Amino acid sequence: MTERKPPGVSFETWIERQIREAQARGEFDNLPGAGRPIADLDRPHDDLWWVKEKLRRENVSLLPPALALRKEAADALAQAMEATSEATVREIVADINAKIRQGIRTPHTPPVNMMPFDMERVVDEWREKQRAEEQERAAAAVVEDVARVEPSPRSTRWFRRRRAH
Repeated sequence: MTERKPPGVSFETWIERQIREAQARGEFDNLPGAGRPIADLDRPHDDLWWVKEKLRRENVSLLPPALALRKEAADALAQAMEATSEATVREIVADINAKIRQGIRTPHTPPVNMMPFDMERVVDEWREKQRAEEQERAAAAVVEDVARVEPSPRSTRWFRRRRAH
């Protein structure tokens, strides 16, 4: 592609020829991202797209520390509700409570206006959620068992006679 455009040939024809020759040589085979859609193609144009992309890649937050702590606390509470054991729930709540206490001690603008989570209340909510899920699983198993049972020929005849009357 370093050659100059010959005189008398339009730019479009010259570029199309170079692309066709490169395809024949296989220079476009196995490119990274081949076959994947272009990200954010449907979003409106943003002049600072590259800054936002860099911040997202580097996992940098633009939130003030107090708001970032609120978001982290909400995420931790959601994670605790999805935990598989009570010990894990207690560990997650203890970790976020330590961060909240540290945030309260450290002066921020805006200030951290939140209290540490009540450990026993969170554990009780988690237990209730586990019970509800267990009841749903048990009900689904009963429905599945009932659906699997085939009616006997005798009960089918009785049902047909009852329906006919």
